[in-house]
Amino acid sequence: MERRHNQQIWAARGALAAAGLAVLLPLVQGGVGGLVLLVVGLAGLGLTCAALWWALSRRGPARVAAALLAIATPVGVIAMFERANLLWVVTVSGLLWCAAVWSGRYALRSTGLRQGRLKEYRTPPPQRPFLLLNPRSGGGKVEKFALREKAESLGARVVLLDPEHHQDVAALARQAVADGADLLGVAGGDGTQALVAAVAAEHGLPFLVISAGTRNHFAMDLGLDRDDPATCLDALTDGVELRVDLCFAGDRPFVNNASFGVYGAVVQSPGYRDDKVGTALELLPDLLTRQRGPRLTAHADGTTFTDPQAVLVSNNPYRIDDPLGFGRRQRLNSGRLGVLSVKVDSAIEAAELLLDPQGFGAFTAHEVIIDADAPQLEVGLDGEAITLSTPVRCRIERRALRVRVPRERPGVPDLPPRLDWRRLRKLAAAVGRTAVPARPWPTSRPHRDEPAHRDDQAA
Repeated sequence: MERRHNQQIWAARGALAAAGLAVLLPLVQGGVGGLVLLVVGLAGLGLTCAALWWALSRRGPARVAAALLAIATPVGVIAMFERANLLWVVTVSGLLWCAAVWSGRYALRSTGLRQGRLKEYRTPPPQRPFLLLNPRSGGGKVEKFALREKAESLGARVVLLDPEHHQDVAALARQAVADGADLLGVAGGDGTQALVAAVAAEHGLPFLVISAGTRNHFAMDLGLDRDDPATCLDALTDGVELRVDLCFAGDRPFVNNASFGVYGAVVQSPGYRDDKVGTALELLPDLLTRQRGPRLTAHADGTTFTDPQAVLVSNNPYRIDDPLGFGRRQRLNSGRLGVLSVKVDSAIEAAELLLDPQGFGAFTAHEVIIDADAPQLEVGLDGEAITLSTPVRCRIERRALRVRVPRERPGVPDLPPRLDWRRLRKLAAAVGRTAVPARPWPTSRPHRDEPAHRDDQAA
């Protein structure tokens, strides 16, 4: 324990020293000229962000000119530093800052504060599992990994979805329950997963996620193996259960997020599936400048956002304050919706938003109501394009879903702790104090129906 305490003290001191050198080196080496170039560099970064906004919100020659400006500005700034023989200073300063961040995270990670983890419950394996497999999902992963054959060899009843005809997967799942299924599972996209998950939650049955989709965001945050979806089938014989939250937009369930505004409109376009980038570039100018689409108002637990271009409501909040954890959910059982609201009306506001991600309207809520000046809203629900009547009420049911996962799986890596310079200063100044002991994870196996480990609070 004393050795760990010393390590975290010296890591904190190293972080503070590296950060100080990263700031002082350009000033000492470059003098006043270096300070001027540093200001020019920051201005160039802001101009690049503004140019990107112009490129997205304009068409024709204006878009081309803005794109060229976005490329030429950083190239010009780099050339200025090279001409002043200060490019090496910027490079070394950047490396020092990276070392400061790494060392600071190491010091704070050693203080015994761990990321939130889900409880695991030992339950008997299912006797009559029912699985829906989408043969088109993920570019044909069902066939590539022989999911049908492996599932049937484990005693599962398997139904292949017909890619040529629309099928009501929720109705198929309900019929399976009526026929005696004691587990429901899906190999498909997150939108299909959500529909069947809602049926499983409604009947109190375990739900099996097979990571055969394209992106598999839900599987990623559950800690499943996204490279080999066949390993998810191990849960049928050697699995544990997790209790996670399930969300609804109106009466439609979702496991990841519901997108309103810009993204909700883009995914509705018929050409989106075949040409995502081209479709987005064609629609964004009208959507960002509000020449198309309804005006939104978001109400969340007493907080109101008026006229945002986009609102994202997620099943538990996404982390946006750190590039290493960006887009990941630290927990899936907090009982709180994550809300991201974006309102940008000029290139200056775009630069401020990109330079400071905290500029997002980011908060959590138990309930979110999305209203608009139109009777219908285009929504991207777990990546699927749907239309809902306004106002749309988004709610969360805490730990309503029993997800069965393999006992042996990659797991969700601990997200790096937030870099708190005040804590680092206190840690660096500590002499002869006792470090906060890390709570050990249980090593013995739990009894059946008991949690395999307890939740730890997020750092």
